[in-house]
Parts: sequence; structure tokens; C-alpha cells
Amino acid sequence: MIESPYADLPINQWEKRTLELIKDHPLDTNEIYDIVNSVWLDIFKSGIGNKPFRIGQDLFPRPQIMAYFLHELIPLELTNRYPKIWRREENTDEKDLVYIPNDLYSIEIKTSSSARKIFGNRSYTQETIKDKKSKFGYYLAINFEKFAGFGHIPSINMVRFGWLDHLDWIGQNAQTGQQARLEPTVEKYKLLKLPLK
Repeated sequence: MIESPYADLPINQWEKRTLELIKDHPLDTNEIYDIVNSVWLDIFKSGIGNKPFRIGQDLFPRPQIMAYFLHELIPLELTNRYPKIWRREENTDEKDLVYIPNDLYSIEIKTSSSARKIFGNRSYTQETIKDKKSKFGYYLAINFEKFAGFGHIPSINMVRFGWLDHLDWIGQNAQTGQQARLEPTVEKYKLLKLPLK
């Protein structure tokens, strides 16, 4: 496992380090932001079945389904734009979005219908084991609205990009708890809101 880029840094220097990591990434943040929003809008333009049924008009999927669409369509969009450079995950030890030239820049996608928070499962609090994807690296966090009734098309609330380490994730205290969360300082300084100012 590589050393955290935030090792020995005080919290007041995290944002600067995150900006450096984002600048070093091969994807432009404006393009990331545009892709997320265009893919989201495409979901509502697509028809399902031979009728066709439309999401937001005939179908109102639960947040888990909308999250699934984002997880699938963002990698497909980048694969289409940059074949042989970006691709979707194919194995359990890969991130959701794989940067073929250098896996360090691969991206894990996290989505949530929470207004601001993102979550992982409890395994994110543990060090990576063999044949499983690493818990450290670049993350794309997307918060979106739930459906709130007929005639309301939900929107993307927030798009963030940055770097997380597995130690940033906090598991639920309950033995049966399967969720992991991030501390507010981590979400604020290690996942920066796009577009960058």
C-alpha cells in the first residue's frame, strides 16, 4: 500500500494537498463535472421498452437504481470518449473507473441521495485484502435528489472529487452495522466541490 499523501499533514493543509492531487490527475475537473451532469440528464431522455417508458414520467426509481445508472453510465461515457485510456471495472480488485495507463489515477465512484454525505460499506474501514479493490485513491462523490412526486425531475446536488484513504472511513459502532461514513473535515477538505472556483 502506498503512503497517504496526507501523512503528517495538519488538517489546515489538507485542502492544498487535495488541490495538488486533483491538478495531477489526467482528467480535467470541468470535464468530470460536465460528464456527471450530462449523464444524469441522459437518464431522463432515455426510453425503456417498446412503448417506451420514460424515467421521471412513467418510472420513478428508488435512489439505489439511480445510483446504479450513474455508476454504469459515467465509465461508459469516458470509455466512449477515450477508448484504450479509460474503461469500466472488469474485476473485483479494480476501481469503478479504470485509468489504463496508470492504475493510481483510477477512480472509485460514490453516490448518495443524501444532501451532502456519502457512504461506503463497512469494508471501507479495513485495509485492502488480496483480490479486492483498494480503499485509498481518487474518489468521485455525487449527491443527487430523490424523486419527490410527479412532474419533478430530480437534480444533481453536488459533485466532488478528491482523494480518500481507508483510515478516513468510520464504521458503524453496532456489530450489525454495515455502513461507513466520513468525518465532516474529511468531506470538506479531501473531497472538493466541482467546478473548482
